[in-house]
Amino acid sequence: MKEMTANEVLELLKSENEVIIIDVREVAEVAAGKILGSINIPLGLLEFRMHELDKTKDYIIVCRSGARSATAVNFLDNYGYNVTNLISGMNAWLGEVA
Repeated sequence: MKEMTANEVLELLKSENEVIIIDVREVAEVAAGKILGSINIPLGLLEFRMHELDKTKDYIIVCRSGARSATAVNFLDNYGYNVTNLISGMNAWLGEVA
């Protein structure tokens, strides 16, 4: 499984590269704050909404601690998506939140 630290993701966000972050936490968790520009697809809905994702794009997957996002990364990777887990999730995030 590919993984990145919060600092690595912050650096990516500062670059000119397109960065797509999928937050797999529940709606109520996301309401307390999410990474700016991230898309919320709760883990329980991922199977039903993965058709919204583009297999030619790279995605960073985040949750609260990194466990649910690791599950999501394994699931999406099995379907051919290019996904990376944010290690320790929002617990490690020091960047801006919306």
